[in-house]
Order: sequence, then C-alpha cells, then structure tokens
Amino acid sequence: MVEKDLSVSLCGIRMQNPVVPASGTFGFGLELADSLDLGVLGGISLKGTTREARFGNPTPRIAECTAGMINSVGLQNPGIEVLVTEKAPALRRIYGGVIIANISGYSVEEYAYNCARADACPAIDILEVNVSCPNVHGGGMAFGTDAASAAAVTKAVRAVARKPVFIKLSPNVTDIVSIARACEDAGADGITLVNTFLGMRIDIRKRKPVIANKMGGFSGPAIFPVALRMVWQVAHACRIPVMGCGGVARAEDVVEMMMAGATAVQVGAENLRNPQASPEIVAALPALMGSLGINSLQEIIGIV
Repeated sequence: MVEKDLSVSLCGIRMQNPVVPASGTFGFGLELADSLDLGVLGGISLKGTTREARFGNPTPRIAECTAGMINSVGLQNPGIEVLVTEKAPALRRIYGGVIIANISGYSVEEYAYNCARADACPAIDILEVNVSCPNVHGGGMAFGTDAASAAAVTKAVRAVARKPVFIKLSPNVTDIVSIARACEDAGADGITLVNTFLGMRIDIRKRKPVIANKMGGFSGPAIFPVALRMVWQVAHACRIPVMGCGGVARAEDVVEMMMAGATAVQVGAENLRNPQASPEIVAALPALMGSLGINSLQEIIGIV
C-alpha cells in the first residue's frame, strides 16, 4: 500500500499533518503533555493572550447545548510576558511542531505590542490574531465585525511582525468575504475561520440565563456546516491560505474542510469533550485517505 502523505505547507512552513488544536481548547499544550503524545500534532494554537493577565468572566461561564457548547471564559490568561518568556519556550523544549500564538487586544496599539513581543519569541512560528475582541476606543464593537477595523489591526500587526500573520475572524457578520479581503489587502498572510458564534441558554427552572454574562461563544459539531461554508467562500475569494475551524470532530471533517479550501484544520470544542480527539483524528486520516483514493492531502486543498 502506498504510504499516505499527510504533510502540508502553510506559508512556507512544513507541517507533518494539518491537524491543530484550536486556541482556548488545549491550554498552552503543556497541560496535556503527560496524557498524550504532542508530537503527532501538526501544530498547536495556544491559549488566547492579552497584554495584561486576565482572570476572565464571572461563573458560570460554560453551558452545554445539543451538539455543542457555549463558553464565556473571557480570555483568562497570564499575559503576553508570561507567554513569551515561559509558556512558549517550555512548549518548544518538548514539541517540534508548529507553535501558533493566539493574540488578542482591546486597541490597535495593544494588538501591535503583543504581536511584536510574540514575533520576537524564537519558540513561536505563526501569529494568529483574534479580532473578535471589543474595540474599547471604538464603541465596544468587535474589531472583526467591521472590515476597516479588521484591516487596521492587520496593518498595525504586519508593520511589527516578520513571522506569518493569520487573522482569526468572527462568523457573527453579514459578509465574511469582504472582511477577509480587507485583511488580505492590509497584509495578512492567512485567515483562520471561524471563531465562535454568539449563543445563549436559559435555565427554565431558575428563569435566568445559564451563563453569567447571558451570552457566549457557541461551538461544537452543530456549527460545522456554517463554518465550512465560510471557509469555502473565503478560500475561493482570497489568494492567502485558510485555516479551517468550527465543529471539527472527525477525520472526515478535516477532509471536508480541506476540500473546501483549508490548508490546515483546527479542532476546538471536541478537545474539551475528548482530550484525545486531535491525536485520534490524525491517526484516522491515513485509512480514510486510502478509502477515498487520496495519496496526499496537499492534492485535495480547494478541489470543490
């Protein structure tokens, strides 16, 4: 039997396979090093990081849903200095794959500062910029819901970074393509699609929202078809690579995302349900490829 080639090239960086645990679902990788083989993963997207440490939102901040979950964790993290001086270097010592820093901010200046610090860290390979944060100087609307704001963040980050910059976009918009194109025009090297949808649950016995913040990010298998549609739209409208994310739970989902145009595929909520999900997906890919007559994953990117 012909050996299957799972490798992909992302902005010139070789990945042994396209599977990447998504930010916020895998900590800094270190937390899971004793319970699974990190070495089988193509990359790891680290926990979202802001300039200062954040404790996060009040509890309860997790709610279960049919085929998914809602979270309102609130970017709990130790801050950018801890990321670049402790977390990322510690992960690099035990992991040889692609390390992706997920960067958040509440102003263009904060994004630029955080990305400059991450770019200077030798352990980090790619910057993934989460523009779903509220713009504190722009009325509180998330940067990623407006093409001009998303482009402003992209331009500022591009000016201070030499490493590949991926902009992670929110799906809570009317036209994802126009925002992705604005980021591409502003210098983004790639796009990550999609972040969580906005959702809500109500406790009918207590007669109040389950989440303390009332609403939160909806993720899990239920969002996969919508995420896939957005990946397909952006991959065919832009010239830069896409990392697909949203409801991925099986090897079949990875292949679907890649056929839609994704070069790499992130696994999010499924990691919280099953911490072994990402390695299991990697392990299942060769047999699936064999059944579909695929010898190299690189061949199927964007074939639909």
